[in-house]
Amino acid sequence: MLIPRKNTWNLTTSKSKVSPVKTFQQNQNMTLSIPPELNSASEVLSSLSTQQTPKVTEAEMMQAVRTLLLGLGEDPEREGLKDTPKRVVKALQFLTKGYHESLDELLNGAVFTEDANEMVLVRDIDIFSSCEHHILPIIGRAHVAYIPNGKVIGLSKIARICEMYARRLQVQERLTLQIADALQGLLKPQGVAVVLEATHMCMVMRGVQKPGSWTVTSAMRGVFADDARTREEFMNLILHNTKFR
Repeated sequence: MLIPRKNTWNLTTSKSKVSPVKTFQQNQNMTLSIPPELNSASEVLSSLSTQQTPKVTEAEMMQAVRTLLLGLGEDPEREGLKDTPKRVVKALQFLTKGYHESLDELLNGAVFTEDANEMVLVRDIDIFSSCEHHILPIIGRAHVAYIPNGKVIGLSKIARICEMYARRLQVQERLTLQIADALQGLLKPQGVAVVLEATHMCMVMRGVQKPGSWTVTSAMRGVFADDARTREEFMNLILHNTKFR
């Protein structure tokens, strides 16, 4: 199985058509601070801004949840729902905490000079995100690889980058691109490959109600986009079941 060159594709296992994915940019009001050693990546990272300041208070958010409960015909004062507005707000803040994290804080200096030039792959990274259309869960896993070009990153930081972008309101296509572009901008490697497999509760619990359907998105940069053999090696590695399972 080879991924088309120089494109990112969205593949849904329940008989949907293959269509190219457009690049999305984050809210321009968000800001990102970049450490001096990463200034060369500033142009790329400027499109991956992550921090923002809430425009409403927690009290206003809780009142909005109360209004929703009333609209559903519920009594927000009954015992089981009295603290629900507070709990919902806290849960949403946790599920979207990636808006308040930055790449430089996340990295904490864990970028190292290294002569390695072979593929580095972290696979089966658990992903928990939220669909921006319905605010329902997206649950899946990411496979992320890069080929160094003089710099390597701490392995745990790859998982943390995935987590930072997942913990916000997302579409899977954009999440895939953000992970790939963040690594490409930070390390300037020979190439980056990201494959994200996920099931969307908005397709399982409502709408078409198709449990068991999975969406697969990919982003290829550098040699992974240009060289079929490198791309094939990556695909073979992520399709192979490890002995740790």
